[in-house]
Amino acid sequence: MQGLRAIAVLAVVVFHVWPTALPGGFAGVDVFFVISGFLITAHLAREIAGTGTVRLARFWARRARRLLPAALTVLVFCAVVVSSPWFVPVAAMPSRLKEILASTFYVENWYLVATSANYLGHSGDPTLAQHYWSLSVEEQFYFVWPLLLVGAALLTRRAGRAGRGVLLATVGTVTVVGFIACVWFTAVDPAAAYFATFTRVWEFGVGGLLALFPGLRAVHPVVRFTIGWGGVAALVASFTLLNGQMDFPGYLALVPVVGAALVIAASPAGRPWFATRVIALPPFSFLGAISYSLYLWHWPLILVAPALPFWTGDLVQRLGLLIVTGSVAWVTQRFVEEPIRALPALVSARPRRTLWMTAGAMAGVAVLTVGLAAVAMPRYDAARQEIMAARAAPTDCFGAAAVLDSSCASAGFETYTPSASAMGMDAPSAGECLVQFDGDDARTCTRGSEAPGAPEVLLIGDSHAFQYVDALADIAEREGWRLTTLLKGGCPWSTTPLADDGPFGSACDTWRAQVADTLMRREPAMIVTTAFSGTSYATAGFSEAQDAAVRGFRAAWAPAATRGIPIVALVDNPALETNPAVCLLNRAPSDCSTERRTALPEDEPFARAARGLPSVRVLDFTDVYCDATTCSPVIGGAGAYRDADHLTASFVDSLAPWLGASLVSTLDRRE
Repeated sequence: MQGLRAIAVLAVVVFHVWPTALPGGFAGVDVFFVISGFLITAHLAREIAGTGTVRLARFWARRARRLLPAALTVLVFCAVVVSSPWFVPVAAMPSRLKEILASTFYVENWYLVATSANYLGHSGDPTLAQHYWSLSVEEQFYFVWPLLLVGAALLTRRAGRAGRGVLLATVGTVTVVGFIACVWFTAVDPAAAYFATFTRVWEFGVGGLLALFPGLRAVHPVVRFTIGWGGVAALVASFTLLNGQMDFPGYLALVPVVGAALVIAASPAGRPWFATRVIALPPFSFLGAISYSLYLWHWPLILVAPALPFWTGDLVQRLGLLIVTGSVAWVTQRFVEEPIRALPALVSARPRRTLWMTAGAMAGVAVLTVGLAAVAMPRYDAARQEIMAARAAPTDCFGAAAVLDSSCASAGFETYTPSASAMGMDAPSAGECLVQFDGDDARTCTRGSEAPGAPEVLLIGDSHAFQYVDALADIAEREGWRLTTLLKGGCPWSTTPLADDGPFGSACDTWRAQVADTLMRREPAMIVTTAFSGTSYATAGFSEAQDAAVRGFRAAWAPAATRGIPIVALVDNPALETNPAVCLLNRAPSDCSTERRTALPEDEPFARAARGLPSVRVLDFTDVYCDATTCSPVIGGAGAYRDADHLTASFVDSLAPWLGASLVSTLDRRE
């Protein structure tokens, strides 16, 4: 079984280090679920056959000794890293610490569901403890599964039926019902389905059915040879052909699950050319032995690495990271996992001692996490004060002014604000006006002048439009306009469907229809819009996607444009390769810059979409963000980005005088 564990953990690790090299490597987790279902069900079935029941406390104590020491060790590391000033921006600290607490008590998967995380869609920044979602699913399985089988055994004994047959029927029923629920819920909400326990239980069930099925070891060697290599082929296919754009798990999870089941069914090792013999070779056995610790350590180390001053992310460094991760995993397995699991004081004692110590250790990690948060809280408060000061009294030649104001040509800046730690907090104040990914209500917010008859300016778009809301509100207040917003995260003002055809895409379609209806009933003086240039649309190749983006914007704008309503389309700001809020913690701005050709889209769609629509004006501030070769996260002494593609509110404020002048001239031309 170690060889199969090795394949699973390698798939996951390679996927996280080189996502494009193994786009379906995330399916390695499904392999782990099948293995766990097989081993745990086999163990429980043997105990039920011998004693008629399961000593639950002893079972849970053994699981705790096996899993918690390494898991809690890594969580302590994560808590220290999150609360330190060197690796994680202070703005991200509260949410990261909440995830560590959720992981400590093995409910991380449900926390991610509750916070609308999207593992495959990569919405939001990944967190150090995010990979504990799968461990949470496993622990929930370890708690419920023996109760289910013991219940079936008790019913069997009372009814006088054959024990294994009833267990087989019980596991089979759970597996079938679980698979149906998985397919259904993945179609309804793929992001939540990825983390939900009930969409994964059937994968454990497949392993359980293998454990209960009689006669596997008597299968003819030729059959075992065939199904063994067939299983390996299915695993390779799932790791290479699946990708994050597909709705998963759903029925697609059958590929890695069946592949893992076939490899297990082909055991024992057999002759030298058998698949099970090949994956039992020493390198696979070694990786299998450290697979648990390797899984625990690889993700936080991958996330910490970019904050190191010397990190460039090249091939040599990534290979070095793998070596370091493997070494740390071996040390953990050798000096944490094994000694505690075999500790005589726990093994020979009653299970309640282990369980009480487990509860104490979990509580200890929780207390440590909360304590570290309390120690770090002054830095969080200081970051908030820094942002308030920067926005209240910006210096001359600050931010965009350093580029756009000719009198600032010689201005120099030794520092920048907001600092790296505070950048992530520097967001617009009207967060309630941005409809979230899963929302579909086209609600409006109004700011600026409340005078009757004040010209109405609409701001329509996604989160990249939202980043201008405070600056536009100030402009509206000064000019006597009324600003009304129609904003939804991840949903540009367009008619082209998103690549996500699940609930997020459906919510976007509904929101767009409501926006179109709202525009039909209003006569705004002007519309301002922009959109994230990296949005994925439901098209095939690159050129088709660009053409579809242009058509979608043009079709969305046309009804208002043909009525003579001015539309100001702001070309999207460049997208950086790294999150500057992390990169700048230990490095200079020049080390966190991105080449201009990489940061900008190959084909900017707004200019093409505006052709033939005289009332559409395209504003392009690209040269504010980028010089001839690079785009910087720090501009004119301003920390310009709060993540890889969203601007800080402080920087947008610095752009407001030039943006406001353009809007005034646009409105004047209409009048």
